[in-house]
Amino acid sequence: MQRASPNPTHEARPHGVDEPTYCCNGPMKPSTSSPRPDLTCTYHSVRALTESLAAPLDPEDQVVQSMPDASPTKWHRAHTTWFFEEFVLSGFDGYEPFDPTFRYLFNSYYEAVGPRQPRPRRGMITRPGVTEIEAYRRHVDSAMTEFLGGTRLSIEQAALVELGLHHEQQHQELLLMDALHLLSQNPTIPTYASRPGLSLQAAAGATSLIEHDGGLVEIGHDPDAPGAGFSFDNESPAHRVWLEPFAVENRLVTCGEWREFIDDGGYSRPELWLSDGWHRIGAEGWQAPLYWRSVDGRWQVFGLTGQSGLDPTVPVANVSYYEADAFARWRGARLPTEIEWEVAARLLACNSEESPSHADREAHADHHGQFFGHLWQWTSSAYAPYPGFRPVAGAVGEYNGKFMVDQQVLRGSSFATSPGHERITYRNFFPSAARWAFSGVRIAHDHD
Repeated sequence: MQRASPNPTHEARPHGVDEPTYCCNGPMKPSTSSPRPDLTCTYHSVRALTESLAAPLDPEDQVVQSMPDASPTKWHRAHTTWFFEEFVLSGFDGYEPFDPTFRYLFNSYYEAVGPRQPRPRRGMITRPGVTEIEAYRRHVDSAMTEFLGGTRLSIEQAALVELGLHHEQQHQELLLMDALHLLSQNPTIPTYASRPGLSLQAAAGATSLIEHDGGLVEIGHDPDAPGAGFSFDNESPAHRVWLEPFAVENRLVTCGEWREFIDDGGYSRPELWLSDGWHRIGAEGWQAPLYWRSVDGRWQVFGLTGQSGLDPTVPVANVSYYEADAFARWRGARLPTEIEWEVAARLLACNSEESPSHADREAHADHHGQFFGHLWQWTSSAYAPYPGFRPVAGAVGEYNGKFMVDQQVLRGSSFATSPGHERITYRNFFPSAARWAFSGVRIAHDHD
C-alpha cells in the first residue's frame, strides 16, 4: 500500500471509529451472479466508512495540505469517488459526470487518463468545497447503486469495482495518516478523536524468536488457489525462493527500546546509518521518531487521540526505513527481508491464504506476534517486481508497477487498516525517508 505514491498505503478503519455493518465477511470475491447484494452492500459500507473517518475533522481541516507527500481529506474523499466515476461509470450507458473539471482536479497519477493537478498543490484546490464534494459522492453513489443492481456484471466489471473498494480502503488509512500529520503542525495540539482503538496496544508476553531452517519456499499470491480472494497485481505471481536459516522476533520494537537507542546516541553515531539516512538527520534535524516531543525533559508522543506521556511497552511508530535500519544495526541484528516476513507470518497463521476475520483481527495479531493490526513493518527488501510480473492492461495497470523503484517494502497491517484489507501477501511500499506512515520495526537474525 504505498501510499505515498498511490497507496498504498492505506485504507483503514481504526477500531475506535464507528463502522457500518458489513454484509459479507472477509475479503470481497468477484462473482458474475446477479443481482449483487454482497458487492452492493460492501460498496456502501466502505463508502460510509470514509465519511465516518472524515467526520471528526472540521471543513477547514479538510482543505489544508501539510506537506507535499500528504493530501487534504477533501481530496481523498473526491479522488476515491473519481476512481469509480472514471474506471467504472464512464462505460455505463446514460451516466453523466458530476463535473467535467473533476477529471483534472482529482486524478492522482494516471498518465493514460490525462493531465492532473500537481500533487504538491492539491491543497490549493479550495474550490469545490467540502459541501460540493459531499454532493459529488452522493451523485456517484447513486449511479453505482444503479450499476450494481442492474444486469449481470462481467468478471472484468466486478473486478474493477472490487479494485475500487480496496483502493478506497487504502485511502482511508492515508486519510488518517495525513490528518495526523496536519494536526501535529497545530501548536494547540488538537485531538482527532478520543476513542478506544485509535492508539497502539502493548506487546503481549516476553520476546522470543520465530525460527526457520531455510530451504525452498513459495511466496506470493496465487489467484487460482481455492479461496484465494482479492490481491493487488504486485502480490503475484506466486513463486519459489531459496532462504538461508533465519529468525525473527515475535513482537515489534517498543518505545522503551527506542528510548534506549536515543540515550545511547543512536541519532548521532554515523556508523549506524546508511549514507542518505545520515544526510537526512542533518538536513531535517531528526532526533527521535516523528511525533515524539521532549517536554520538560520527558518524552511525549502525539497521536490521533492527542498527546500523552511515552508508554515504553507499546510499539514505536512513525519511523523511517533509515531509522529502522539504524536501530537494527545498533542491536547487532538486521531487518527481515519481505520473504522472511511472509514465511514467518505463514508459520503462525491458521490459514496461509486468508487474513483473520475483522472480528478477530486484534486477538489474532496479539496471539500471532503482532504481524497484523498494530503497525506496518519495514523490511530490507526493495520494492521490485516478482519474477513473471505483468501489469494489467489499461490505465489501472499504472496502479503499482510504475512505482517499483526507490521504495522499500513494508508488510503486515496497522491499527488503522480496514477490515478485510490485510493479508499475508500484501506488499505495501514507501520511500526510505517516509516517517508519517503507521510504520514500525521487527528485528531479524541470521540463524545457524
